[in-house]
Amino acid sequence: MGVGSEIGSQGYQTDLESESDTGSTRIGLSGPLSGPLSGPLVTSTKKSGNRRSARFKDGDDYVEITLDVREDSVSVQNVKGGDHETAVLASRLETTTTTRTSLGSLLGSQFSMKIKQVSKELKRMASSNRFNRLDRTKSTATRALRGLQFITENVGTDGWAEVESRFSELQVDGSLPRSRFGKCIGMSESDEFAGELFDALARKRGIVSHLITKAELREFWEQLTDQSFDARLQTFFDMIDKNADGRIAEEEVKELITLSASANKLSKILESADEYTAMIMEELDPDNLGYIEVHSLETLLLQAPNQYSTNLGTQSRKLSQMLSQKLVQTQEPNPIKRYYRKAAYFLEDNWKRVWVLALWISICAGLFTWKFIQYKNREVFDIMGYCVTTAKGGAETTKLNMAIILLPVCRNTITWLRSRTKLGLIVPFDDNINFHKVIALGIAIGVGLHAGAHLTCDFPRLLHVTDQQYEPMKPFFGATRPPNYWWFVEGTEGWTGVVMLVLMIIAYVLAQPWFRRNKLKDKLPKPLKRLTGYNAFWYSHHLFFIVYVLFIVHGYFLYLQKTWYKKTTWMYLVLPLTLYASERLLSAFRSGYKTVKILKVAVYPGNVLALHMSKPQGFKYKSGQYIFVKCSAVSSLQWHPFSITSAPGDDYLSVHIRTLGDWTSQLKSVFSQVCQPPSADQSGLLRADINTGNNAPRLPRLLIDGPYGAPAQDYKEYDVLLLVGLGIGATPLISIVKDVLNNIKQQKDIEEGSVVQSGGGAKSNKKKPFATKQAYFYWVTREQGSFEWFRGVLNEVAEYDRDGVIELHNYCTSVYEEGDARSALIAMLQSLQHAKYGVDIVSGTRVKTHFARPNWRNVFKHVAVNHPDQRVGVFYCGAPGLTGELRRLARDFSRKTPTKFEFHKENF
Repeated sequence: MGVGSEIGSQGYQTDLESESDTGSTRIGLSGPLSGPLSGPLVTSTKKSGNRRSARFKDGDDYVEITLDVREDSVSVQNVKGGDHETAVLASRLETTTTTRTSLGSLLGSQFSMKIKQVSKELKRMASSNRFNRLDRTKSTATRALRGLQFITENVGTDGWAEVESRFSELQVDGSLPRSRFGKCIGMSESDEFAGELFDALARKRGIVSHLITKAELREFWEQLTDQSFDARLQTFFDMIDKNADGRIAEEEVKELITLSASANKLSKILESADEYTAMIMEELDPDNLGYIEVHSLETLLLQAPNQYSTNLGTQSRKLSQMLSQKLVQTQEPNPIKRYYRKAAYFLEDNWKRVWVLALWISICAGLFTWKFIQYKNREVFDIMGYCVTTAKGGAETTKLNMAIILLPVCRNTITWLRSRTKLGLIVPFDDNINFHKVIALGIAIGVGLHAGAHLTCDFPRLLHVTDQQYEPMKPFFGATRPPNYWWFVEGTEGWTGVVMLVLMIIAYVLAQPWFRRNKLKDKLPKPLKRLTGYNAFWYSHHLFFIVYVLFIVHGYFLYLQKTWYKKTTWMYLVLPLTLYASERLLSAFRSGYKTVKILKVAVYPGNVLALHMSKPQGFKYKSGQYIFVKCSAVSSLQWHPFSITSAPGDDYLSVHIRTLGDWTSQLKSVFSQVCQPPSADQSGLLRADINTGNNAPRLPRLLIDGPYGAPAQDYKEYDVLLLVGLGIGATPLISIVKDVLNNIKQQKDIEEGSVVQSGGGAKSNKKKPFATKQAYFYWVTREQGSFEWFRGVLNEVAEYDRDGVIELHNYCTSVYEEGDARSALIAMLQSLQHAKYGVDIVSGTRVKTHFARPNWRNVFKHVAVNHPDQRVGVFYCGAPGLTGELRRLARDFSRKTPTKFEFHKENF
């Protein structure tokens, strides 16, 4: 075997040490380099040091290495003969001593041993050139130091303290079982991988039991946290070499591929383990020996190119460093200036929201005050006091809010305003749903003040007045004083108010994320589980039809107001209700005549249903917009919004629907019944390409309504786009990616054809130029199968985008980050597969997949370095958890760099 037992336990000093920032003092060679010195050692003096030349003879070939030996260092001055790898191996002779007193021993046995080791390695290279591609350059060395890390956090003494603490909790009779080893060392999510690691470490020490003591665990920990790359390589090799014969057989390679695929949740790699095993053996065993050795494994590990293209240093290192310095947080010592700057930044980022909310709050406060003063000057105030003024003030704000809460959901109106007017410059149309929620909170406060004051304060006070005090109340409550509390409840004003209150509470509660997103489904008793999910939210929200009818009736039968034109509830509601009713009629009419024919159905991994439909006549939309879809086979009432994934220039209309709730699950089930397994050249688990003829499957009927405006539709206003999609959130961004590519190509054709031919009288094209010149698309998903959703689009962009207009970055978060030993073999396979076939092993596309999650700060930095003095539109669609970080980064980079980032969050 190419590596002896010394590696990882003794270690040898190499050139890697000086290039790392880890501070490690033990970085070993890739294998034991021992053997006789094949030539004389010639020395000569140079100033304060000695220059020594070593010649190694192998047949008729000579390699001459000249060393400069000084008081505290040995360096290679010249290499004659050999190839690049020879020079790299020779550089391993370099070393630096920390004190002069150690020079004697350095030039003694250790130096002589290194000469012999390099001699033998050079002779091995001369006899076989199978691995002459090995590169030990500085970048490769740095990558080696980052790679094959079994423990990525808490390395060292502090880490051991935590491991020791967990050992005390997990031990059984003073020993740690193999099954708990992963949890003890902090690898709890990869129990199977941790078990194989346990076996390798135990095998090395002759431990046959599945129990280890704390002392043995400490030895395991020290080996796992060894910063020497070669020590880690040996441990990795030992994991594969289960019979400890120094060779890795084909079956052992397959076992490791299966283990790595399982640890990283890559099911497709697991299914193709035989194919990938053959590919590795073909690469590392070209002579068909039936096994591979450690130096072969090292070659592949160190040669795997760095897959992360966000490399700022190679493009503009100085500018990158300047940005880093500017982005360092500095604390303003003056608290007044500090708070003033924060306030200024807040207003700069949120001025649209601030003025709208300030106007709304001011109107509500004004109405409350007006009605409060009005009733304070009436006779009822003497009996009911501030209870009635509070109740009436709350009622007045509720009238306003019940009217304007309909405006944010008038989607046709908002789409027209944002597309055809300039109001978007001052009105935050992107926050329409958020404003709808804020108004709902205002209604809850108003109803609470109104109902609370009536039911707990002024009605009880009226019941306890004397007959003389009741005399002024007769015009309002009748000649006879109300006998009891129930008299108020059973009246028209009373029961309508109570019913409205109950319906509002139901709609408000079921609209909360805990219910709407099924977060409480497992915690509720079985009878109440139907109250969770989107269906419960949808139906409860449409109780507002009943609420508005009761609200008008309630506002007419008032106790304290008998003049009809002073009963203002209908005045508040007439215009908003008319507008909303017109919107619903328009949608119903439009969906009725805009019928669609389904062209293709596909059910992809990750429970995603793709529907390709024909375009209705006259249907025009922009990338980033969305449509509502209704399927009568699932529900004759429900409409659900979905982003359009096709580009405006496509001859079809498509949506991708992930099954996350009741309605979408039923929709997938209905369409799955007509789908068939795909052929070999098709993607998707089930699919149906619809053709005309007698054999065409009978599909459920779909109705669509739209398109409707969304934040992403404004992407054309920006020079540069940064598109971020999480999971199914990539849907509106895929449409933008395709449209950007199509529009840039069209713009180039326009520019080329705009030259007027002499005498031809041709007119130049006056089309407005397309602003976007560069787009960065980051798609982050948990599951490998998710890449099937848009595989065709990604391949099309990779093939068609010759000018590099669009940078595609796929991230699979189920794969452990670069450098982790659990993903090392996946990176090797990825490198081989992409080099051979141009296809990524994880995504199945031509776009290489990154591992783990992106470093978003580096992403913004990459864009800022490449595009100074430009406006960058940041469009995000996905889970709300990332919204705050992306918005903060966009804000920070806009303030501290010449690049201006404008953040937009997709909302439905």
